[in-house]
Amino acid sequence: MPTQIHPTAIVDPGAQIGAEVIIGPYCVIGDKVVIGDGTWLQNHVTVMGPSTIGKGNKFYSYASIGQQTQDLKYAGEPTCLEVGDDNVFREFCTVNRGTLPGTKTIVGSHNHFLAYSHIAHDCIVGSHVIFSNNGTLAGHVTVEDHVILGGLTAVHQFCRIGKHSITGGCSKIVQDIVPFTIVDGNPARARGVNIVGLQRNGYGEEQIRAVRDAYKVLYRKGLNQTQALEKLREGTMTAEVEHLISFISGSQRGIVSAGKSKGE
Repeated sequence: MPTQIHPTAIVDPGAQIGAEVIIGPYCVIGDKVVIGDGTWLQNHVTVMGPSTIGKGNKFYSYASIGQQTQDLKYAGEPTCLEVGDDNVFREFCTVNRGTLPGTKTIVGSHNHFLAYSHIAHDCIVGSHVIFSNNGTLAGHVTVEDHVILGGLTAVHQFCRIGKHSITGGCSKIVQDIVPFTIVDGNPARARGVNIVGLQRNGYGEEQIRAVRDAYKVLYRKGLNQTQALEKLREGTMTAEVEHLISFISGSQRGIVSAGKSKGE
């Protein structure tokens, strides 16, 4: 199938459009935009550059991708956006470029961003994540793989969201979310281990048990963070526990504190 560009679309001569791309009515593609093969833009989609969009992405109506940062410090320096392959951006999604010269916003592959999701400047989003409607990242947020943001979740600047974690709807995230956990609330509190998510992604019983045991050390033994990490290092060191230790040790904002688990 040849590339199709609707006659009402505006494509800058400086844009590079791949094979089998569909650009629908009233889309606007700016200068220094690269769109990979097989990507589909429904209608009224805007992509500004410098931005590199991978293969097989889908952009629904009124998505605005690669616009300049909303950071008030931005003074027009060259920054960019990189998007991987096979992502879905639903209606009115917004993704901004970086702020400082040479910086970039990065989005991985196989992600699903529901309507009105927002990824701000200098964020790094992994792969296989889902943002429910109005999932919102402030600047400099890192989201690891297989994360699910509940609807209307808002994440503060510089926070990190650990892999295989999930947030409840309307959660306010002001500190780092430990991998493999469920958090909920305003401000969010850790509620337990994301057991269903781990099972769905192929984690076995022993791996899940190691995560649950680590969670108890972190949140249920009355230990401070230093004591908890020491305790974890003394125990069985699975890949999951090692990742937990590394993630927590690298935290700059601290981790989400404990809340009541389901049934308490």
